Amino acid sequence: MGLIKKHKYIITISFLFVTLYSLISLVNHYFFKTYALDLGLYTNAAFKYAHFIFADSSMIKGFHEPILGGHFDLYLIIFSPLTYLFGTYTLLIVQIIALITGGIGILRYFQIIGNKKSIPYYALIYFYIFFGIYGALSFDYHSVVVASCVVPWFFISIYRNNMVVSVLLLVFMLVSQENFALFVFFITLGLIIEYRKNQKKSYHLILLSLISLAYFLIVILCIIPYFSSQSEYGGFLYSSFGNNIYDASKAILMNPVESFKAFFTNHNNSIYGDFVKAETHIILLVSGLLFLFKKPQYLLMLVPIYFQKFFHDNYLMWGIDGQYNIEFAPIMAIGIFKVISEFKKEKLKAVISFIVLTLALTSTIRIMDNTILFTEKSKIRLYQKNHYYRDYDVRSVHNNLLKIPKSAKVSAQSPFVPHLSLREDIYQFPIIKNAEYIVYSRKESFYPLSKEEFILKINKLEKSKNWKIVHNSDITILKKIRL
Repeated sequence: MGLIKKHKYIITISFLFVTLYSLISLVNHYFFKTYALDLGLYTNAAFKYAHFIFADSSMIKGFHEPILGGHFDLYLIIFSPLTYLFGTYTLLIVQIIALITGGIGILRYFQIIGNKKSIPYYALIYFYIFFGIYGALSFDYHSVVVASCVVPWFFISIYRNNMVVSVLLLVFMLVSQENFALFVFFITLGLIIEYRKNQKKSYHLILLSLISLAYFLIVILCIIPYFSSQSEYGGFLYSSFGNNIYDASKAILMNPVESFKAFFTNHNNSIYGDFVKAETHIILLVSGLLFLFKKPQYLLMLVPIYFQKFFHDNYLMWGIDGQYNIEFAPIMAIGIFKVISEFKKEKLKAVISFIVLTLALTSTIRIMDNTILFTEKSKIRLYQKNHYYRDYDVRSVHNNLLKIPKSAKVSAQSPFVPHLSLREDIYQFPIIKNAEYIVYSRKESFYPLSKEEFILKINKLEKSKNWKIVHNSDITILKKIRL
């Protein structure tokens, strides 16, 4: 009881945000607002790893390719045993726990460096209300979210001179995804500036930075190409700047003015790309980014995030949706409140902190309410009835999906894939391969087909002598006929 009383504020705040995060993430999953990409694919990979099967991407591809040929993500192996406990909700629960742990890490960081009053709680709340967290929660699971939540604890280990722990945390972050390793490299560079007067820490951080950079290069140049069906790294999607990292680096250095313009403009003339970057820049500024100019080492940490975000070929990466802003959260929470904590007057600290929190909350509400970039608002507006509603009987659909044998091979429409992913063979419709059951609904999105293609495909299947309809209401379930 004494421990609970001592940490009652942390427990209360954490419980509040666990509830809010669950109302977005877990509710979305229950109401079929999670998809084959990415939750279905990642959950199926975790299931396979838990059963000592090497995970592949056959769910979404017509050919065999190990899933490590896409992103080199080892978290799915680490978390895979949890699928026995939490089923298809496993990765979503892991993500929520990580976010709460990351917030507590930020609070502990400020307490450890000497802020004993309100600043640690302001920083904690800032992290929990940051807009990038809600975008990530509204769109399935991603390992970069978990890795981002390790960052504050890495900061703590460096501050405390706990070299062994810092190396372990570094490794844990590196294995989340290959591009996160580049982010970690820049984090260590920023920390070298932060601790430039401490020779021991500086040398240690230089070593960690070299490890991070080496890992990044080895993974993208050797390991992923080894697993890839095309024998190359397919994650370089910056065609306006060249065909590889070398070309991009050269283009940026040789044409700095044009590169700078690309941060703010629709550089590849995407049809829906106008003003998307401007919206994100404004949201970041309103969320307190300007404070980091007082401590530019934190801006340095964000350099790879800016580059991978705003130079990408896909305009969706430029915007405020999905997991594409999560890396800003720990760096901005720490950087902003380090600046504020250095103000001398406590009252001024409180006033500035209140303003920052208000603006951060305003940014988050903005992305839920009205954005230039189209987002599926029903997935994130936890305060509206539509978030908890589908135009079909959700409970009935769940019950009918449970009737499909767990050992059966299944092809399913994207929203149903995550709920059927705990099996060895599961495909995103219209990929069928050796499927014994096909699941779809005319009330769901037709992706990756057009409506016309979808209708043509299901009509052909329903008339086929090879399939029979075993259920037909809100969803249709076809069973393969053994000839």
